Amino acid sequence: MAAAAARTADPAPHVPVLLGPLLRAVGPVSGLWIDGTFGAGGYARGLLDAGADRVIGIDRDPAVFRLAEGWAGGYGDRLTLVRGTFSDLDRIAGEPVDGVVLDLGVSSMQLDQAERGFSFQKDGPLDMRMGDEGPTAADLVNEAAEAVIADILFHYGEERAARRIARAIVAARPLARTLQLAAVIERCLPRQKPGQSHPATRSFQAIRIAVNDEFGQLAEGLAAAERALKPGGRLAVVTFHSLEDRVVKRFFQLRSGAEGQGSRHAPERAAEAPAFRMLTRRAVAADAGELAANPRARSAKLRVGIRTEAPAGEAPRASLGLPRPALKEHR
Repeated sequence: MAAAAARTADPAPHVPVLLGPLLRAVGPVSGLWIDGTFGAGGYARGLLDAGADRVIGIDRDPAVFRLAEGWAGGYGDRLTLVRGTFSDLDRIAGEPVDGVVLDLGVSSMQLDQAERGFSFQKDGPLDMRMGDEGPTAADLVNEAAEAVIADILFHYGEERAARRIARAIVAARPLARTLQLAAVIERCLPRQKPGQSHPATRSFQAIRIAVNDEFGQLAEGLAAAERALKPGGRLAVVTFHSLEDRVVKRFFQLRSGAEGQGSRHAPERAAEAPAFRMLTRRAVAADAGELAANPRARSAKLRVGIRTEAPAGEAPRASLGLPRPALKEHR
């Protein structure tokens, strides 16, 4: 009844990427779940409608909760919204949970809001913060050393022209608007060809990741999920670029005992009982139908693990394949 009321309040809810495959992979859904990246609420709704008794939705962006006011009340006390970061999800839950869902990266809702500063195609202030606290993208590009900017662009955006772009950014300071920055980047790269991504795509991704400490949050969030999950609980993670997916894949390898026996680069570690059993041996991608309905799904990958009865442990950051700037202070 509550779910029906919620759907009535908003007849066209946001449908997140890979929701169907995720629900099939983790089902049957019941008990207490955490949606660690609440956003537009699509995963939380999907979990509640699929049978979750309760969902705790966590987000560091206070704006998402204002947008949910029109429908969240329809779920009553089955849905709890908490401002915070998913790196703290075990403390926020306060009790063992049956499942955790993490949808990484920037949301389409944030990209669509020019005033948030995430888009290189819409003019807005150079902000890029997923919340409303801490240094902005403008602070980073206007104050960081050229070498630091180049390092961020290369490691977080895999931008081969990182040094050239960093030099141009420093020469163009001060920069205050997204289209200003996009124009500086475009002048450093060959003209965009049909079918190619925008020249500023990789640089904007890199700066956004740095501003929001996304890889630090990811490493801590995966560890927090391991601590929070009951035996048999599910951890489902949706990634949108290869850097994220590499970290998630490596985490599951390390924590499921599938990382191998070490090498001269990674010495063998003492045997430890696996904390996860992999439910998806390979990453799940969107099918043709979802790709036709939502082009953003083309880069999405889903990985799901089941928590074992082993005590929570730790996946050392140095073993997770984090891009190098995530391991040092870049500001």
